[in-house]
Amino acid sequence: MTDDIVASVVRQWQAVHPELDTGPMEIIGRINRCAALLQQAEDAPLRSAGLTRAEFDLLGAVRRTDRELTPGELARETFSSGAAVTKRLRALQERGLVDRRGDDRDRRVAHVRLTDEGRDLVDRLLPRQLAYERTVLAGLDDDGRGELGARLGELLVQLEGRLGGARR
Repeated sequence: MTDDIVASVVRQWQAVHPELDTGPMEIIGRINRCAALLQQAEDAPLRSAGLTRAEFDLLGAVRRTDRELTPGELARETFSSGAAVTKRLRALQERGLVDRRGDDRDRRVAHVRLTDEGRDLVDRLLPRQLAYERTVLAGLDDDGRGELGARLGELLVQLEGRLGGARR
């Protein structure tokens, strides 16, 4: 067993309740701990550009689809609530990174596109962010990264199907 904080917690629970299978805790606990540590790092290149991960995810969704998206589509693409998307879009629009235009047929619908400044920012930041993430994963060899990515992908597909989080 790896000697990390989760291993210590598991040993403590096994001492208190030796009859319990703590196997799930070893996986879910480590995923949660990794997520917390990654969030604490606050994605250094994004932070230096004054963006949160959630804001960059919105910008990235519009950039990678290369078309205008509605706030509802952005919510689905980024696994965010409509209210969170609206708040983030307002901040990004104030910074001049996105434009919103109303739908010609339905005034309740907005279409979001990147401004030239927004597109340039995403294109400039993405390579830096990927390099940062590569550094974060540097302790794993190529095979380890590949196996971890594949296993997390399997888990994600199962969770999306079981917990209703499927994207499409």
